[in-house]
Amino acid sequence: MIFVTGGAGFIGSNFVLDWLAQSDEPVINFDKLTYAGNLNNLTSINQDPRHIFVQGDICDTALVATLLATHKPRAIVHFAAESHVDRSIHGPGEFVTTNINGTFSLLEAARAYWSGLDDAGKAAFRFLHVSTDEVYGTLGPDDAPFTETTTYAPNSPYSASKAASDHLVRSYHHTYGLPTLTTNCSNNYGPYHFPEKLIPLIITNARAGKPLPIYGDGQQVRDWLYVSDHCAAIRRVLEAGRLGETYNVGGWNEKANLDVVHTLCDILDQLDPKESASPFKGEAGSGMGSYRDQITYVTDRPGHDRRYAIDARKIERELGWKPAETFETGIRKTVQWYLDNQEWVRDVQSGDYLNWVAKNYQQRDENRGDKLGTA
Repeated sequence: MIFVTGGAGFIGSNFVLDWLAQSDEPVINFDKLTYAGNLNNLTSINQDPRHIFVQGDICDTALVATLLATHKPRAIVHFAAESHVDRSIHGPGEFVTTNINGTFSLLEAARAYWSGLDDAGKAAFRFLHVSTDEVYGTLGPDDAPFTETTTYAPNSPYSASKAASDHLVRSYHHTYGLPTLTTNCSNNYGPYHFPEKLIPLIITNARAGKPLPIYGDGQQVRDWLYVSDHCAAIRRVLEAGRLGETYNVGGWNEKANLDVVHTLCDILDQLDPKESASPFKGEAGSGMGSYRDQITYVTDRPGHDRRYAIDARKIERELGWKPAETFETGIRKTVQWYLDNQEWVRDVQSGDYLNWVAKNYQQRDENRGDKLGTA
């Protein structure tokens, strides 16, 4: 049995679904169910006895300790985190609480549990911490991609809190011998992605006839990784990663944000053209033309990192993992998934989500000054 934190979130729920599709090993899914935790992501395994869901907070060390003692997992896979840069700018306290204090509490519970195992149990146990490439800071246009030895230089409250959690995990291995593994991944995309992030936001706004907001000039570059590829990498690291090591997980797909948005608009133009009588489009989205017509530019976020890029050669060299999806294949699958799952989209577009989008993008729209134009 494995113990997964944050298993109702975007990456966590994809991991749980992929895990149970490929293994009979049960999962304890531990999630606080904040705004981004969504049990609808897990509807297909509601009746699966291998999936045991427990609502709870990773800061609750006593509850985690009880669950570990009761279920005796052989591994903890730690996804639970606050993960949106803009939210961290508006409210950094939650990021410190969850990402730093929560990881500390989880490590303490794991250390106590691991210390009580017999020798065989100790040798088999793993604590896998899922982190982000944002801890490394930003790159210039000609800089080499991030490697596992790149110096940490986080530039937002979110990335700083994740950097702190990475350091805590490392320290628990070197100080206490806890058998830890860390993965630092690039930008994920795919099914069940909460529509505050770029790709699902563009898809849902486009179909609703709303503006497609682009920060600054749209030339921020990210390395894009299809979520199922990330899940496969985590399974492989859990299976064969060297203890105490970090593995960077990337898609080898560097794209400027504006290019991603153009690609999404072009795919939507093919799969769901504006002239189609879609009941999910708003009035502004029901006419002729391209979805590119809805692109608008808004004030850039404070301290926006210009470029991320992952060097994923270590995980390929040591563990034989590389992504199965190209950006072209993965992004088309993603758009099709959102078109096929409108009920899920409607369910997540509830009060909290709408209030957040209004607060974040309306404020930027008001502050942007002269609009740069459309593309």
